Amino acid sequence: MLPVVLLQLATTVIASIIAGLIAGMPALYSALLGGLCCVVPNGLFALRLFSAAQKSESVNPMTFFIGEFIKIALTIALLGAVVWLYRDLNLLALVAAFIVALKSYIILLFRH
Repeated sequence: MLPVVLLQLATTVIASIIAGLIAGMPALYSALLGGLCCVVPNGLFALRLFSAAQKSESVNPMTFFIGEFIKIALTIALLGAVVWLYRDLNLLALVAAFIVALKSYIILLFRH
């Protein structure tokens, strides 16, 4: 899962730079925050699954479902906090970077 999280982080940085070049610094920060709203919960979820796998020989399905619930709740909370607290928000950059980070795993499907 680490390669997926690192790829999400890399695509977030690239999308943020592109947004910054197109629309300025508020768009860069908005895109960075939008991507991190996807990367941080996924990283914590991956860490939770990794630690659960290290503790026992088999991962309990409830560990996965509880972790997924926490990941979704954290993602919604982070997006809400960014929209509420960041005054110079560029909503298009935020949503675009979030989607890019969310779907970046597709790149790994085409790797040999």
